[in-house]
Amino acid sequence: MVSNKMNAQKLAYEYIRESMLDGTYKGGMKLVEERLADEIGVSRTPIREAIKRLEQEGLIKNKHIYNPTAQDLIYIYEMRIVLESFAAKRAAKNMTAEKVKELENTIQASRNSLMEGQSKNTYNANQRFHDLIINECQNPIMIERLAQAQTIFYLFSLRLDIYSRPNIIDEHEEIYKAIKSKDEQLAGELIAEHLYKDMNFTLELIGRNGQF
Repeated sequence: MVSNKMNAQKLAYEYIRESMLDGTYKGGMKLVEERLADEIGVSRTPIREAIKRLEQEGLIKNKHIYNPTAQDLIYIYEMRIVLESFAAKRAAKNMTAEKVKELENTIQASRNSLMEGQSKNTYNANQRFHDLIINECQNPIMIERLAQAQTIFYLFSLRLDIYSRPNIIDEHEEIYKAIKSKDEQLAGELIAEHLYKDMNFTLELIGRNGQF
């Protein structure tokens, strides 16, 4: 058993969250405190606290792992389109040369991992691209809302392999160029169009599979 209270809480939270995100714990699965305590090697108290924290993040509802629907997906994308368009305009206006270079690096990392068939690395690189832009909005409430939405988004993104969509990385490159050239209007328009295409492609995948 893990003895330190804070370490036990952190361990339980990270273990459950990672098991959700890597697909070990499936959407809709009920979390049983006793079973999790035995599996992780902690008491039930840190398990209970971890579940409460994950409920606050929107990842657990009524002790069941959140299983987002197609309609949930649409709501998430609609929010992302509005907020990330605003953030992209801010990025074009304020992003430092160092951050612009980091933005460019994520594009090459995405290309490399995609060629190697490493879907999780592709996701991470693409997520970093969006995070760099989002952080430029300099609005902690917006950043928090988007972080929560994107964590929920992660629950289905790898499962559906949305990064198989054609031109997704090329679109990132066009957004990057608009930000680098400080074209605020174009940056906002490009990222909105990019996210609309992501949403429509993902809905098509759900429709083909007959379920989410």
